[in-house]
Amino acid sequence: MGSVGLLYVGAVLFINGLMLLGTISGKAAAPMNYFVGFMQVIFPTLLILQSEGDPAVVLGASGLYLFGFTYLYVALNQTFNLDGEGLGWFSLFVAVVAIVMGYLNFTSVNDPVFGAIWLIWAVLWFMFFLVLGLRKESLTRTTGWFTVIVAHLTGTIPALLLLAGEYQSDSFWTWVMGACGVIALAVSILLGRPPDTPTTEPPPPESPPRRNARAAV
Repeated sequence: MGSVGLLYVGAVLFINGLMLLGTISGKAAAPMNYFVGFMQVIFPTLLILQSEGDPAVVLGASGLYLFGFTYLYVALNQTFNLDGEGLGWFSLFVAVVAIVMGYLNFTSVNDPVFGAIWLIWAVLWFMFFLVLGLRKESLTRTTGWFTVIVAHLTGTIPALLLLAGEYQSDSFWTWVMGACGVIALAVSILLGRPPDTPTTEPPPPESPPRRNARAAV
């Protein structure tokens, strides 16, 4: 269930990235946020109920609520045209918890690739905080591009590998994931730069017509 949920995290992040880029409207993005938001609340609840108290399972499931509440928050904001400031500050909370989750995946869970993924999510949610909580609208396009790329880097691809039984978590793939995260941020910053608007210089003033030298005599 966790792998299926992760697959649709990739889907909804992709949709939300397009929304930040202005490609689709907020109203159009709301249904997917409802679908995945409810999924990311129901799935972790079922995982915890079936975990028999396994701390690793409970830890992994508990992080899913962070996504579920985020997407439901986005859906409600878009449906009822609410202010995004509250979601922005909630995103700061998610970013801090994601750092802790990353540390725990590096140590207790012994899944360093997902440790790197959690740190990438921490950066992404911190960018949501900057755009929504602190009103840094100049970062909207950068955040949109980063969301689109991270959707597949940390959601779609790992989920498909998990479902296919091909997922590996070792130091090599951890460095690969970390490097891809840094490259994704750099590319997003480049793509998010406002286009250069050509400056048109005013035409030089017309020179006064020359008087006929003879007429001046």
